[in-house]
Amino acid sequence: MRSSRIAVSVAVLGALSLPLVCATTASAAPATVASVTLACEQPGPWVIGTKAVTIRAKATTKSKAVGILYRGHKFTVHKTSGNWHYITDKTTGVKGWVSGTYVYRDVRMCLD
Repeated sequence: MRSSRIAVSVAVLGALSLPLVCATTASAAPATVASVTLACEQPGPWVIGTKAVTIRAKATTKSKAVGILYRGHKFTVHKTSGNWHYITDKTTGVKGWVSGTYVYRDVRMCLD
């Protein structure tokens, strides 16, 4: 019983010290700091926040459905009107409107 507690304690302490070891290694490369700073200022890629989103012919929920945009599909946002985005699904080629409630820009977090 006592030896298993010691083994768990050593594993936890090792896992906790790993970020400290990596942080000192990462700070030694000042050339990558500038590229990370630029990436933090730019908005992230568009992502789908649910399993699937209905692509509609017009920017309203009462409009005819023309396709479905699944999580993982690549798509391009051409324009925005209110909380709706006109997109092209690169997987199927379908164009139409999707609700901004489910499609949004990914948030990038940068630590100083």
